[in-house]
Amino acid sequence: MYFSLSQGLRRTDSCGVGEKTLRAALFSSKNGLIPRKYSANRRFIPRKYVFLHRQQQCEEMKYLHEHDNWWEFRYDTERILSVLGCVRAKQGMLLGRMMSLGFDFQGETLLSALSVELTSSSEIEGESLDLAQVRSSIARRLGLPAAGMVGSSRYIEGVVEMLLDATQRYDHQLTSERLSGWHNVLFPSGMSGLYQIEVARYRSGDMQVVSGPMGRERVHYQAPSPERVPCEMSRFIDWVNTESSVDPVLRAAIAHLWFITIHPFDDGNGRIARALTDMMLARSEQSGQRFYSMSAEIKQQRVAYYDVLERTQRGDGDITEWLVWFLQCLDSALDNTTSTLSHVMQKARYWEHFADVSVNERQRKLLNMLFDDFFGKLTSSKWAKIAKCSSDTALNDINDLLSKGMLVKSAEGGRSTSYSLPPLTTPS
Repeated sequence: MYFSLSQGLRRTDSCGVGEKTLRAALFSSKNGLIPRKYSANRRFIPRKYVFLHRQQQCEEMKYLHEHDNWWEFRYDTERILSVLGCVRAKQGMLLGRMMSLGFDFQGETLLSALSVELTSSSEIEGESLDLAQVRSSIARRLGLPAAGMVGSSRYIEGVVEMLLDATQRYDHQLTSERLSGWHNVLFPSGMSGLYQIEVARYRSGDMQVVSGPMGRERVHYQAPSPERVPCEMSRFIDWVNTESSVDPVLRAAIAHLWFITIHPFDDGNGRIARALTDMMLARSEQSGQRFYSMSAEIKQQRVAYYDVLERTQRGDGDITEWLVWFLQCLDSALDNTTSTLSHVMQKARYWEHFADVSVNERQRKLLNMLFDDFFGKLTSSKWAKIAKCSSDTALNDINDLLSKGMLVKSAEGGRSTSYSLPPLTTPS
């Protein structure tokens, strides 16, 4: 049985924009697709894409977007529904477990999940973000406490704003202006690496993804011509904003594929596609509370991701394989959040166990750091340095916690004495 995805949207004529030719390539290795950039004279320049002239596209291949009414995707409902049912059940179980925690612990899990999501999405593109800056920026914007709060760069503030706009305002309509705003924060200087790009507007040049040595490139994908992009995006945005009987999780998978197939911007399409995915998944749960990271799982499976994406974009509109892969990836993301949830549950049990015990602010700060981001062993000298107090005060704080059972002393004695949390924090 096949389902045809059609919302009755009227097909429009192409709208012309200025065209330019860019040059880029996406090279492969045994670990997957490794991006590299070359200038017109083929000098190596470290950048994500290399754009090639349209004449190099594979003439005999008809891409997905070249079929009539290509957006009317089809899929095998019998294959999809069994996987979808499992994913939906896990979504419900995870949300139920999180709702059983207090607000503080929900906020902590949200902070961890959003931080991992944003750093993973950037790492897929070969970009490394400072995790401490990302956590601090998210915590400030959501009004959440975060140990070791630090300042954040303008760029990190921008990409955090994009992710929070997608997830916290998931029920707002998608518009071209909203997408342009997301694109603008990704490239605040108007540059991608060493190259100036078109920012906050649809591309006016051709787009190809290729791999292989120069002169023997293999074209993996040719995006729609720039003249088609405005009308293709208008149709896509209308679909996103139109209510449908299609399950919202499937709509998240379809939105990702649809957007990345149009490839509307000069650069940043992957990160925006993943932000759209988060927005659509938030809609599927009717909640802006993100407790898992889809981007982290895509990063782990990126070779398979590129493979299934290429096969689907070279297909005839049957997207069953893509939907199955997406649902399995989401299923793994939900499973992998168990470790994060276990960590939060440990912390919740600890503070519930000692709910009636009074501690000062220094003690609470250091205890929370032992759960969150403390490296090495806790000693009295480290306590004094972190808490910015005297050695005597640090030792008094520690001895007080030892007497209350909130810390335990290590087996080593003398100057090497260290302290840790009691065994009750170990999950049963």
